[in-house]
Amino acid sequence: MRILAVICAVVVGGASALYSPSSGVIDLTPANFQREVINSDEVWIVEFFAPWCGHCQQLVPEYQKAAQALKGVVKVGGVNADEHKSLAGQYGVRGFPTIKIFGLDKKKPEDYNGQRSAQGIVDAGLKAAREKVHAQLSGKKSGGGGSSGGSGNADDVLELTDSNFEKMVLKSDDMWLVEFFAPWCGHCRNLAPHWQKAATELKGKVKLGALDATVHTVMASRYGVQGYPTIKFFNKGDVEDYDGGRTASDIVAWANDKAAANVEPPEVKQIVDDESLDSACKEHPICIIAILPHILDCQSECRNDFISMLTKLGDKYKQKMWGWVWSEAMAQPDLEQALDIGGFGYPALAALNAKKMQFALLKGSFSDSGINEFLRDISFGRGRTAPVRGAKLPSVSKVEPWDGKDGALPEEEDIDLSDVDLDDVDETTKTEL
Repeated sequence: MRILAVICAVVVGGASALYSPSSGVIDLTPANFQREVINSDEVWIVEFFAPWCGHCQQLVPEYQKAAQALKGVVKVGGVNADEHKSLAGQYGVRGFPTIKIFGLDKKKPEDYNGQRSAQGIVDAGLKAAREKVHAQLSGKKSGGGGSSGGSGNADDVLELTDSNFEKMVLKSDDMWLVEFFAPWCGHCRNLAPHWQKAATELKGKVKLGALDATVHTVMASRYGVQGYPTIKFFNKGDVEDYDGGRTASDIVAWANDKAAANVEPPEVKQIVDDESLDSACKEHPICIIAILPHILDCQSECRNDFISMLTKLGDKYKQKMWGWVWSEAMAQPDLEQALDIGGFGYPALAALNAKKMQFALLKGSFSDSGINEFLRDISFGRGRTAPVRGAKLPSVSKVEPWDGKDGALPEEEDIDLSDVDLDDVDETTKTEL
């Protein structure tokens, strides 16, 4: 019955396919998290989960039971962290399920490390509620997000006009969120501090601008602005309506998702010298190192198939901002030894954290599904790691970049026997014998 309940919970909608609307577990997303959790006066218990996670599925009945027991006392929510990666990243979620308690200070939620049972979760919720009541009784104020949107630098919101819009926004390589507003609009005034704070937080990622649509009517008309505020997303000629919330955290989460989605896919580069390895591994949080078979064992079509597969996986995980490189088998023996590559044959693959000098080695199949499963574990901080031998990246041998052609054995030199007297050879052989 327990297994059946878990299966039903996965099939039924609500809470991103793990909790039904009647479960008591509130579905939390980047669009409502600030409003429901951070800006509220209630104590919250929030589970960050992934629908495919077996431990999360096993927790479902206990978590639902806790939500029903705490109804009216402590709120219980769930975040599909597989779908809402920006929200999970904001709270440092690295594995599933992760449960956090948002109590007196909403900006500093506490990790729940108790038993994964309804009783354990209920006890933790009641403890947080008591602590909040006692703190408030002594005059301490809650550290919630507030409604003012916090502070930001007003200069980070760029002023847009009919005359500068095309140059600054439409011809820009940057991503833009643009607010079309009216000075007399109350909703626009309420949005202003949030827009300002979001602009400061997003600086360097996404630009935020504001255009007075009552003065600069040409651009407002071009983009069909009918009400205020209207927010649109611009990226290299593409225009999209903003459909997120109106708090700073909502805007930041929405923009971060867009920024991640529009990241260019990484190029899988060959390791030809120290610089090529350093740029992939030292300038990225993790680098994926593939060692492909020798060209005589795997000709150009075979090698290109491997590189194409790695390129597609790089595109799939591009939001992680990883570096991707490859080398021919035994072209970089010191690197292979440092990462224990080669013991299982070629092709081989490792994920390296150059900052910590730790790596994880692919033990499964070198295939799209096998590597994808390995990388998925890496992306959530799972999997066994080992220290790099020597605790540093070895120097890389300089090699010529692959020319894209098939390999060929070196031609054998013809030996000219025309000047050899075979009779003399026979006599010499007899004498030696």
